[in-house]
Amino acid sequence: MREDERIWAVKQLLFEHVKSPSLRHIRDPHAVSTLARNIVSRIDRANAIWQKWEGQRERVIKSAIGSWVPVEDLRDFLNSMPGPLLTTTDVAQRLRALEEEDSFRFPREELRPGCEALYEREKAQGTELPAILGALQEFIETEVARLRAESEQRYRQRQHQEQIAREQRLLSGADCKWTRIRSSPNWYCRANGRTYRLSPVKDKKWSLSRVQSTSDDERGAEIGTYGGRGDASKVVAQMAYQPEPRW
Repeated sequence: MREDERIWAVKQLLFEHVKSPSLRHIRDPHAVSTLARNIVSRIDRANAIWQKWEGQRERVIKSAIGSWVPVEDLRDFLNSMPGPLLTTTDVAQRLRALEEEDSFRFPREELRPGCEALYEREKAQGTELPAILGALQEFIETEVARLRAESEQRYRQRQHQEQIAREQRLLSGADCKWTRIRSSPNWYCRANGRTYRLSPVKDKKWSLSRVQSTSDDERGAEIGTYGGRGDASKVVAQMAYQPEPRW
């Protein structure tokens, strides 16, 4: 693989990675690790083992990644370009190898009906294959963004519902994990029927208190200052089943 081809391949991977509208996804350690593996794989895996894929053929098949294009039609178009005769297996396995290298663009089953319908419609109208491939990639990008937005919306709704359930559980007097009530800066939890409150203090620390209610105005009995809910939870787990202190 020539240097310009390696640079082009790496740029494609980077463009695909930063195309995500979610900063959380872009910064996700797993996604970054996958990107790094793909870059190394793309650079190290020279095209020498794929003798029939030179020049424009490689660009065309790369534009077909994840698009559910009929392999036979792709084969026929590629064979109309300069180069050795390609078999259906040649095309299918090269496409599979490219998809394995680029895990962000693997074929998604839920997009298959839409891709196939778009392909058949454009083919019937006489649209040439490269243009169809471009339209398919635009369709896939739009659908992936929609599915991601729907997934994030469902996640937010689920988080909201879980928050409401925790609040209701806390207010009903049942044991519950740390939760906030409305816009309160404090966190409350209940263990063995006892209520505890975490209040923010200076230096990003939290003050843990034993309280009788979920009122932010109650003074409570201070237990100690901790770095976060995890440390406070360990203390609560130890104290909750000890004999009641005298108030």
